[in-house]
Amino acid sequence: MNILVLGGAGFIGSHLVDALVGQGHRVRVFDLPNVSTYNLQKSFDSIEFINGDFENIVDVLPLLDDIDVLVHLVGTTLPGTSNANPAYDVETNIIGTIRLIEEAVHKGVKKVIYASSGGTVYGIPEQLPISEDHPTNPICSYGITKLTVEKYLKLFKHLYDLDHTILRFGNPYGPRQRIKSVQGAVAVFLGKVMNKEPITIWGDGTVARDYFYIHDLISAFVKVIESDTPSRVYNIASGRSTSLNEILAVIGEVTGNKPIVHYNAPRKLDTPVNCLDIARAQKELNWSPQVSLREGIQNTWEWLIKNT
Repeated sequence: MNILVLGGAGFIGSHLVDALVGQGHRVRVFDLPNVSTYNLQKSFDSIEFINGDFENIVDVLPLLDDIDVLVHLVGTTLPGTSNANPAYDVETNIIGTIRLIEEAVHKGVKKVIYASSGGTVYGIPEQLPISEDHPTNPICSYGITKLTVEKYLKLFKHLYDLDHTILRFGNPYGPRQRIKSVQGAVAVFLGKVMNKEPITIWGDGTVARDYFYIHDLISAFVKVIESDTPSRVYNIASGRSTSLNEILAVIGEVTGNKPIVHYNAPRKLDTPVNCLDIARAQKELNWSPQVSLREGIQNTWEWLIKNT
């Protein structure tokens, strides 16, 4: 198939591009001007790579020519910072995506795969684990914009029969994830340990998330790209919650270095626990995570040592 990956030079996108090229698909990648293509070095000679501005429809229009499947991984904000400027979040993520979906319909794109957020669209859990039918009450702008795009995809299915699948995933981690960021606890913590720097944690470290290895996420993406899906929305994660303190303990064991930790006051945007119910994906996609937390952190640490 001809597949367009928006945001394909990033952490998730580059792993997906490698997998799709390996499966024999023709892949077009779109990302920001001047973005580093280091993550794509394995597949760069086998793809069509285009730079541009996601918010500029003139840049986006040519991307959709002769495309069968569109994978939307672009995001301009992060959960931890989105509440600081909700208007920017809406303008850059929702408006740009609606224009994109409209043009995808006009250009005859057969299917859209959208990367949503299982960590933010549900809000504070009413029960655990969180199934796809759980109420959606996000407490950060990032989650609201993700949920809004989901609603528009549903509308475009109703209006134009646009096929789509939404993946609400937990907290993926692994090689190529940035160590200097405000998102991605595993990679950031490993980077701090490697550089012998203190780790800042908001709260007492009991905040728990559903962490899972990048290759497990990519296998889910490939399944929904290559086959019809009975449902429109799937949780993709490990199916268990792990606290930041537990992450720190595993990192200490893997690296042989005890992390230096500073605990600060908790943030209002952080839900205490997030754990996704992955039964639907297991049943309908025949998908399950394969990599344990320790193995995944070990793989990530070894990659950092070799590539940093």
